[in-house]
Amino acid sequence: MSSRIDLDDLPPRVAKALAALRDGDEVVLVQGGAVVARLTVAESAPPAAAGDSTPVEDMAEVMDHFKSMIDDEF
Repeated sequence: MSSRIDLDDLPPRVAKALAALRDGDEVVLVQGGAVVARLTVAESAPPAAAGDSTPVEDMAEVMDHFKSMIDDEF
């Protein structure tokens, strides 16, 4: 799953903080005092060479990685 957030739709303080993030910085999302996600900023990846993998395979890999991160946290 991919999400897109327009910084113009966010409160100014949040938008400014997100815009200032650089490669390797981490954002920790907290709700009710509990960590719900950790996001690490990364440079945009170069386009994959044609035929390396399908979008479904790519998404499965991302979801597996996300699930393992959540399992490690809780």
